[in-house]
Amino acid sequence: MLGSFLTDAIVVVAVLGVMIFVHELGHFLAAKWFGVRVLVFSLGFGKRLFGFRRGDTDYRVSALPLGGYVKMAGDDPSEVRPGEPGEFLEKARWQRFVIVVMGPAMNVLLAILLLAGLYKFHFPKPAYLEQPAQLGDIEQDSPAARAGFLPGDLIVRLGDLRDPKWEDVELRVLTTVGEPIPVEVVRSGERINATVTPRPEGPSRVGYAGWYPSVRGVITKVDPGLPSAQAGLKAGDQIVGMEGRRAFCWFRLSSVLQAAAGKPINLMVLRDGKEFQVELKPAYSEVMGEKRWRIGVMFRSDIVIQRLPWGEALASSFRDNLRNIFATFDVLGKILTRRMSTRSLAGPIGIAQLSGEAYRAGFPELLMLVAFISLQLGIFNLLPIPILDGGVILVLLIEGIRRRDLSLQVKERFVQVGIVFLLLLAVFVMFNDIVKTFRPN
Repeated sequence: MLGSFLTDAIVVVAVLGVMIFVHELGHFLAAKWFGVRVLVFSLGFGKRLFGFRRGDTDYRVSALPLGGYVKMAGDDPSEVRPGEPGEFLEKARWQRFVIVVMGPAMNVLLAILLLAGLYKFHFPKPAYLEQPAQLGDIEQDSPAARAGFLPGDLIVRLGDLRDPKWEDVELRVLTTVGEPIPVEVVRSGERINATVTPRPEGPSRVGYAGWYPSVRGVITKVDPGLPSAQAGLKAGDQIVGMEGRRAFCWFRLSSVLQAAAGKPINLMVLRDGKEFQVELKPAYSEVMGEKRWRIGVMFRSDIVIQRLPWGEALASSFRDNLRNIFATFDVLGKILTRRMSTRSLAGPIGIAQLSGEAYRAGFPELLMLVAFISLQLGIFNLLPIPILDGGVILVLLIEGIRRRDLSLQVKERFVQVGIVFLLLLAVFVMFNDIVKTFRPN
């Protein structure tokens, strides 16, 4: 556990370090372009650990790694300034706007380029995410079960989405809690209308419908000496039912086995066009350092490796990031209106855990997470919160409309409110992460 914690900490520092560097680089380059003297370019806050000086700028790494800043000459309105041309506050408002907005813009650009690079060279993705949203299994006593959905149903409309892919279904359900979603399915050639109301589930209290994709459970390997081999199952057999119900989603089998806790389980198997039933008593054995209930089979996992031309890769990346931006504001709106739990937010501890999991899953998954967090960092910094980039932009817009600067007292109060708000937010998200870690349900 200690090793996992250290890995998570190292990975999150590296991940945030890259994103903060890119963010501050945006401010730095824009400031240099407009002739503003940059005094400090720091990764981290607090005491200077090491660095070097070139020209007017001290490039440094500081003690507290979760942050960073660019210090420009004349950027503090409370200081006495000589009024030199190289000072930030001496520049035109539109130039200051560009300097401020370039930080978040670089985070968004990083997210687009990372995803485009993945799509261009090597992006592994479960095939079912890109396929039509056909249901493979329904959790008992779930919202989907109570709404009457059945394995084999094909979703042709979900809310305002027509002919959604399973990836679209997952995102819509995750970001909807306690609100009915109109659904239209095709069942045996007939169109049926119903509604599903996702309930909050898991540590983050995100939406859960209890339906799963149709992913055929074709056995590729049977482990000798374990229950499946003893029952005569073999490679090529397909699991088409579990515990007396039809099911076409092989990764649901594991959760069914763990829930059974060693009790015999009935499976319906398809072989050479004929179906038969077997009863298996799971064995408790170790897999990859973890003891679990097993029957000793492996299934075919269909993975699609995308390698798109640069034009298509950039277009796909832009489209996916735009979808994530809309989803982010949708979630923020629902949190503010109490339609989603604040536990869906993640702070430093949660980001560290996600970063460690992505690192262990593989380099593509880590890059996907870096792109997503970079996008969120860009969005967060654009929110009109004092002392964030969005707060500075708000002040510039107000001053531009008024055609004169706000008073120093107003700006000081604005900054003080921002500092208090961010401190309270930091305490809240840290507490939120701890609650989700030690009280996962």
